[in-house]
Amino acid sequence: MTRTSRPRPTLRLAGRGLLATLAAMAATTLAAALAATIGVDFEIPAGGETIPLPGFAVVTGLFSLVGVAIAVALLRWSARPAEWFVRTTLVLTALSLIPPVISGAAGGTIAALIALHLIAASVMIPTLTRSLRARTS
Repeated sequence: MTRTSRPRPTLRLAGRGLLATLAAMAATTLAAALAATIGVDFEIPAGGETIPLPGFAVVTGLFSLVGVAIAVALLRWSARPAEWFVRTTLVLTALSLIPPVISGAAGGTIAALIALHLIAASVMIPTLTRSLRARTS
């Protein structure tokens, strides 16, 4: 039996997911920096701390990698991975909007945090969904 030179589907999916993660990290950090320049302070009343700019990249990267792991798991164990990925990630994205809303932060901060969640989702979900569809068609 000979090995093919093509990477396995899970490795290709993971590779694309990692690239999308980097893009999402850059997009959210840039958007947060732009929001800060127009006066969004990103101060969270619980503890009185301000979210530092690198914090956006770190949190986006962490949760984007969770999304990649979900996509890889669904590719491996689901008959319809793209469909289940979209369903799962849309629910998780909706749930991720709750903490900013209940944080008690200023309206501009809440709006910016929601926008940042949606920016990351708009990078990750379509990229991984396309990759899952390409792997299963």
